[in-house]
Amino acid sequence: MKIGLQLIDFAWPGASARIGDTLGAIGKNAEEAGIDSLWVMDHFFQSPKLGAVEDPMLEAYTALAFVAGQTSRIGLGVMVTGVTYRHPGVLIKTVTTLDVLSGGRSWFGIGAGWYEREHVGLGVPFPPLKERFEQVEETLQIAQMMWSGEVTQYRGEHYRLSETINSPQAISRPHPPVLVGGAGEQKTLRLVAKYGDACNFFASLGEEALVRKLDVLRGYCREEGRAYEGIAKTVIGDPALMRDGEGNLVAGRVVEHAAHLAELGFDYFHLSVPNVSEPGALDLFGDEIVPAIHKL
Repeated sequence: MKIGLQLIDFAWPGASARIGDTLGAIGKNAEEAGIDSLWVMDHFFQSPKLGAVEDPMLEAYTALAFVAGQTSRIGLGVMVTGVTYRHPGVLIKTVTTLDVLSGGRSWFGIGAGWYEREHVGLGVPFPPLKERFEQVEETLQIAQMMWSGEVTQYRGEHYRLSETINSPQAISRPHPPVLVGGAGEQKTLRLVAKYGDACNFFASLGEEALVRKLDVLRGYCREEGRAYEGIAKTVIGDPALMRDGEGNLVAGRVVEHAAHLAELGFDYFHLSVPNVSEPGALDLFGDEIVPAIHKL
């Protein structure tokens, strides 16, 4: 099993003047601890589920490019890009650039988006959910075309490209792995089976729901002629099962939680660390958590 570190806020000591130094240190420390990948959210305002809307929030791809320049091994991904935030041609160019500059370490996470307030606040169109799902599928089709190396036209319902030029091409082969975010059984998991290299669920859904969703994905893979085993099953750990009464991570609980999810069929485990900006916050990972999870 592999392990990913998810950064969910940037409200760190020192305000704006220290965010860059802190982010760089976290990336280097995560890599030294043996963590396989580092992920940021794709938001412009902080999620109301995680803090005050005015809390610091970095643009995702700029932040990952910054980390890429200070690391050499750790994977880099957005969990996940909202399809509405960037035109798909520009988005694929952005992901490709990150992959090239990082030496082939980029993931491509994509989803339908949900945070209406930041759309309205910054003047970004926020179409109905049905239309956003249509945009996700068209974006995945455009990604396939741009990463194929073929220069052609794309004519969809929502997007039209006259030249799918993408130079330089991604270093990752055949392309950066595509993670389709979300757990919807009618649309999202069908898109995973048709276009994705990975899915992502929340462990907080509970064992019964997780098993059902994996079964649904398995069925869609059969319909699409895809090998179910070829899709990475990733999961964001349930904080309530990994922390003590004061909110601190407990190594044994993290490993136990990851082991249970591995038994259910997951092979990539993501989590956030409450005190990630503090010196030594990731020492526990290098000493205990990462070695144990890599053995699962």
